[in-house]
Amino acid sequence: MLKIGDFSKLSRISIRMLRHYDEIGILHPECVDDFTGYRYYSESQLPQAGRIQALKGLGFRLSTIKDSFDRDGDAREVEGILLAKRKELEVEAMEIRQKIQYIDSTLKWLRKDGNFMDYNVTLKTVPERYVASVRQVIPAYNQEGMLWELMCRELEPQKVQNAVPDYGMAIFHDEGHREHDPDVEIQVSVVGKYKDTEHVKFKTVPPIQIASVTYKGSYEEITRVNEAVANWIVENGYDFDGKSFCIYHVAPNQAASSKDLVTEVCFPVKKN
Repeated sequence: MLKIGDFSKLSRISIRMLRHYDEIGILHPECVDDFTGYRYYSESQLPQAGRIQALKGLGFRLSTIKDSFDRDGDAREVEGILLAKRKELEVEAMEIRQKIQYIDSTLKWLRKDGNFMDYNVTLKTVPERYVASVRQVIPAYNQEGMLWELMCRELEPQKVQNAVPDYGMAIFHDEGHREHDPDVEIQVSVVGKYKDTEHVKFKTVPPIQIASVTYKGSYEEITRVNEAVANWIVENGYDFDGKSFCIYHVAPNQAASSKDLVTEVCFPVKKN
């Protein structure tokens, strides 16, 4: 039998933490002296102590570790929580990579003296179009893909033919930016006449004058692009005249990575 101090040294777990593990039921002493209250551990408990430390080092909560031990903590149980943790870390790693990419693009912009007008603003008219349209409130802007999947699924039976160019776009109908539940409409220009489906409506859209910037790269740049267009509109004597939208020249399903995306940020305008 090992005194708590000796077990602490061998397991590399502090005495304070061993007492805490005993209190929460994750690692009990082999026995406790009724007269002195001293805790004693056995050498056979060292593997369990090592497993606790290993799982804790991987970021598992003690409650999760305890639950696995309560269910006997066999290899299959440990494998299950490790796989779940791996999936969680993969999501975190993806989010971190996106943040690093955004930092890199911001640094690139700053090294150009923060000149928003590095973006080339163009004044032009989007012609009249006959479009397939889906408009819904979605959970968040980054879930716009659900609208495209819905459109593709409902248009497939009619073998709808896209126009060239097809002006695949998303229009943002809310008054301002929304943290949740934005009202988003997607459109794609088509050739021919088709029947409306449950969610897809066909309509003719009139021509519209826009100020726009086409850029290559992540959607994280859109805020800076918006500012570039806004500055141009004010400086050139125009007013905003409708809902902003984005035309996807190279969409996520066509791009190898976010660096390959090509997006045109558009604001309807009129001369003031």
